[in-house]
Amino acid sequence: MPLNLRWALAQKLELIWWKRYLRPQGPEAYLARKRAYWERVLEQTGVEPTPGQSALDAGCGPAGIFMALPQLRTDAVDPLLDQYARSLPHFDPAAYPWVRFYSVAFEDWTPSQTYDLVFCLNALNHFRDLHASLSRLKTALASDGLLLLAIDAHRFSFLKPLFQLLPGDALHPHQYTLADYRNMLESHGIQILRTQTLKRGRIFDYVALVGRRMEKMERR
Repeated sequence: MPLNLRWALAQKLELIWWKRYLRPQGPEAYLARKRAYWERVLEQTGVEPTPGQSALDAGCGPAGIFMALPQLRTDAVDPLLDQYARSLPHFDPAAYPWVRFYSVAFEDWTPSQTYDLVFCLNALNHFRDLHASLSRLKTALASDGLLLLAIDAHRFSFLKPLFQLLPGDALHPHQYTLADYRNMLESHGIQILRTQTLKRGRIFDYVALVGRRMEKMERR
């Protein structure tokens, strides 16, 4: 299936998935658990937001890390935000006055500033154009800022082409190994500072990468 069609299908399935997943969960209890989860992710990855910093949550979904950053000036971008607001009682943009929300595909959004912290958590696999998105993430990152990226990465390289053809995971149009993602980040001028496995799986590991913009002298 062509990538654009896979992405369009993944977007439809994403909204269906969230509706089914959240239906049996009360908004207040779910959002409290989600905030606690994001606080654990920040602790596990060693990313420490400072009050007053600027942050970008790219591909944020209805309960992204934006919800755990009340002391930061945050922008959050996702193409399904308008649909989430209409369909999910768990997402109310007015509950987050420190966030500016943009309901647009990340590749079609142009940042008007750079950010001290750029988050892209369980989102890169969902983007329409992987390389355009990586370039945009780098463009959005301040020269002394940090990128926190988390992705589902294939544990076994021999399964990757099978999932790319079938696809075995329709919610994620892109199927790569951790080594692939590391190479892509570095080729787009992002230096990886540390790697943290957040969850191990039988086929995929959920892995966080912390990076920064490469200095010009570091490029080859």
